[in-house]
Amino acid sequence: MQQPTYDEQITMKNEMKLRELCAGLPAFCKEFFRGIEPTTSSRTRIAYAYDLRVFFHFLIDENPAYRNYSVLDFKVSDLDKIESVDLEEYMEYLKVYISEEQHKHMQNTEQGVFRKMSALRSFYGYFYKRQLIEKNPTLLVDMPKIREKEIIRLEADEVASLLDFVEHGGDHLTGRKRAYYEKTKERDLAIITLLLGTGIRVSELVGLNIDDVDFRNNGLHLIRKGRKEMTVYFGNEVADALEQYIEGSRKLIIPKEGHEDALFYSMQRRRIGVQAVQNLVKKYAKEVTPLKKITPHKLRSTYGTALYQETDDIYLVAEVLGHSDVNTTRKHYAAMSDTRRRQAAGKVVLRESVSHDSTNNNSKNL
Repeated sequence: MQQPTYDEQITMKNEMKLRELCAGLPAFCKEFFRGIEPTTSSRTRIAYAYDLRVFFHFLIDENPAYRNYSVLDFKVSDLDKIESVDLEEYMEYLKVYISEEQHKHMQNTEQGVFRKMSALRSFYGYFYKRQLIEKNPTLLVDMPKIREKEIIRLEADEVASLLDFVEHGGDHLTGRKRAYYEKTKERDLAIITLLLGTGIRVSELVGLNIDDVDFRNNGLHLIRKGRKEMTVYFGNEVADALEQYIEGSRKLIIPKEGHEDALFYSMQRRRIGVQAVQNLVKKYAKEVTPLKKITPHKLRSTYGTALYQETDDIYLVAEVLGHSDVNTTRKHYAAMSDTRRRQAAGKVVLRESVSHDSTNNNSKNL
């Protein structure tokens, strides 16, 4: 029997998690998740399940009409009993509430409240569209405003410093620390160079197999969001780092069963995970840019910004990064890059330059 791919394993794991969560939600929720399956990822549906659970617990805790309910008691008809004022109270509740599972206070940022309200809008919209409820109060409630945050990314000199540190930052170490550094250096350099040189997502990186690397064409075979297959191309710097790792330390690894095809391995000789990549990026970056919280996603932003500044082609950036909507790309990269707009200043001459002497002479004639 053929071993399932990494992407297939993650999908199966997420589907099992979603089933577990649905078992703790009202029965009619299953219809919602079946209905949105073709247009959403399993991770999105899991997030919706968590958010809906919070909503039903809010109704039980804060609405007297549902005080004697359990979550499983709700029917689709109960959605018609909720008014817009109840949803406004829900948004206030989301700022600070007590988790039923963890028994501790939970807080939501503006983004967190926005996401949970978006999940509720999708939920209501699904049943309203199918005429299973008569009204949709989520449309009467203003969504929370999201304040623009500064986009954190590395500057060109910081990119060079980061790569230099990965390559030589442990040269002064001795003993076991030096041995660990040497054992992971080629892998870590390949990972960070790949993230900086292609802008791929960390989830895409950990899912790479050795056969997904094509040195003949300098390309990577990826399965992106929505299970879309795509080839992402890389430059010579990325090729050199990958080849050095593959022909070097990776050849010395005897992988655990079921992990033989992975491109990158953890110290346990299994396919490296998202958390491990996040930790190694953080470890190196804090030594180079301690005031910036650098994550793999920030390296993706760094690549997207640099590519846009070099090409001025927002559609190319969107395609390379795997964005389904170019407006997402424009919001994150074009809007934050004002280099070309700065260059435009002074390019259009309104009046020919006039010397001070000429100006003074004209003044005297007046």
